[in-house]
Amino acid sequence: MDELHQIRNIIEAALLTAGEPVAVPKLAKLFEPALEADLVRQLLGEISSAWADKSVELVEVASGWRFQGKPSVQSYLDRLSPEKPPRYSRAAMETLAIIAYQQPVTRGDIEAIRGVQVSTSVVKALEDRQWVEVVGHRETPGRPALYATTKTFLDDLGLASLSELPSLAELDASHLLEIPDARNQAAEAQLALAIPVLAPSADRTDTAAEPGAATDHGGDDPTAPPLLH
Repeated sequence: MDELHQIRNIIEAALLTAGEPVAVPKLAKLFEPALEADLVRQLLGEISSAWADKSVELVEVASGWRFQGKPSVQSYLDRLSPEKPPRYSRAAMETLAIIAYQQPVTRGDIEAIRGVQVSTSVVKALEDRQWVEVVGHRETPGRPALYATTKTFLDDLGLASLSELPSLAELDASHLLEIPDARNQAAEAQLALAIPVLAPSADRTDTAAEPGAATDHGGDDPTAPPLLH
């Protein structure tokens, strides 16, 4: 029992000091011989329960396990880093949402859904943010690149897998009025997932598609469809 308690403390310390999610196999290799994955998961469950009443929680995301502040205290933690997170154009957010729900997709697929040409700068902005990546090429003339989301994308949303994304039927843009600038990447990604993009609109263009552009926030463009109710 004392040995398991020490092992649990070591795993807890590793997670608290790692600064990034740590996968179960990596935690298991902290010890010699390596622990069984089932035992590591059991101890992670115990650690999670031990922190249940605190303002910090242990959660599993796509890249592994990490400690993070609970949503109830996030607004206070954000004051440690008062700089505003980068904002992206509607074109970038719509492109991200299409990739998330239709992956793997080519630029041609995205253009067919959005009804407008996808700017190279839009795709590059998402790649630079490490939210999307090329995962292969479609075996058609020209072998266009296939894009999919990354583990970083899921980590920033606090998700362990794509299956945890809300269904399109569940998405509702009304809550966007309450999303703060906090939670940097997660807030921007939630915005992308809430935009109803799976129907093309012929009157839209990608004139505000450059990386970091903040000129296209639903409702600012009088020609854009109403997104916030």
